[in-house]
Amino acid sequence: MFAVVRTGGKQYRVAAGDKIAVEKLAGEAGDTITLGDVLLAGEGEKLEDAGKVTVSAEIIAQAKSEKVIVFKKRRRHNYRRKNGHRQQMTLLRITAVGDSKAESKAAPKKESAPKAEAKTDDAPKAEKKAAPKKAAPKKAAAKKTEDKK
Repeated sequence: MFAVVRTGGKQYRVAAGDKIAVEKLAGEAGDTITLGDVLLAGEGEKLEDAGKVTVSAEIIAQAKSEKVIVFKKRRRHNYRRKNGHRQQMTLLRITAVGDSKAESKAAPKKESAPKAEAKTDDAPKAEKKAAPKKAAPKKAAAKKTEDKK
């Protein structure tokens, strides 16, 4: 079963066993939280009532994301400012997706199979998503200088 949840102003498609990095949430490593804002839920092509579905997750760690460089410059005014920023984030492991009745019966069956796949597949995905965000502005800046020549 999958669900689309909203947290930190962003939407995530999750299933049992997935690992996601979200904006910072209160709690420590090992705590269990419930993601309350479920937008969509279903299994395969069949959709279910999102109001009845709950998504529970376990906090893996509180961490910082990739550094973002903020560089401000005004031409011919001797104005340059360089700042860096690292956003606080929380790493979550989705433990169960479904209503409270279905969680107790179906969750152990669903957790065992996807966990093995999620551990191998999700770690590289998180790294790939972070790298293009950092590289995209540099390419755009290079194109502008080429156009002026």
